[in-house]
Amino acid sequence: MSTTVEEALLTRRSCRAFRPDPVPRAEVERLLDLAARSASNSNSQPWRVHVLTGAAKAALSADLLGAHDEGRRSAGEFAYQPGADQWREPFRSRRRRFGEGLYRDALGIEPGDAAGRAGHHRRNYDFFGAPVGMVVTVSRLPLQGALVDAGLFLQALMLAARGAGLHTCAQASLLDYHPILRRHLGVPADHVIVCGIALGYADESHPIAGHRTTREPVSAFATFHGALDDPG
Repeated sequence: MSTTVEEALLTRRSCRAFRPDPVPRAEVERLLDLAARSASNSNSQPWRVHVLTGAAKAALSADLLGAHDEGRRSAGEFAYQPGADQWREPFRSRRRRFGEGLYRDALGIEPGDAAGRAGHHRRNYDFFGAPVGMVVTVSRLPLQGALVDAGLFLQALMLAARGAGLHTCAQASLLDYHPILRRHLGVPADHVIVCGIALGYADESHPIAGHRTTREPVSAFATFHGALDDPG
């Protein structure tokens, strides 16, 4: 399957329910090779990707789920987003609307149902059933600019996956258990963990499959200086 960049952008979503159908290693390598064409500051290419399938993925997921169920959440080693109670407007409202749309509208989990919400959140640590799990890290040496490079790489990977008929979900939630990731994957000390990624074929029969998030209009975030049709 192939698609245009525009189609990939319009159909990409954070998929939270996957079929178990395997993705061939050659296809995963092809997608990573495409993503590696991403721009990076001075072509530094600071990213590294750990790909997990089969027994390796199952072992990591078992440890993550155990830590989650026992409340062994770790403090962030490289926090690049606010804590749950530290988001400011307008981002706080957008985050709240996202949660309402995901839990209440798509999954039928009411705001007061803490157990229901926790049960869905728990699925993060099995990569939502995807056959391929990835963990992306970047070198500390280019400093925080490496996170910009990581974002470009992640976007390219997700769009390449759509071109292959696959779906993805980037997962910051794995950072809550970064010591487990480091132990399983041998992440070197000079690298920071950016996020996990679930990769596979979407389970379109799952209730969450129809969920879509909204986007702000261009007028809300773009300021035009000068006339675009003015050649001078």
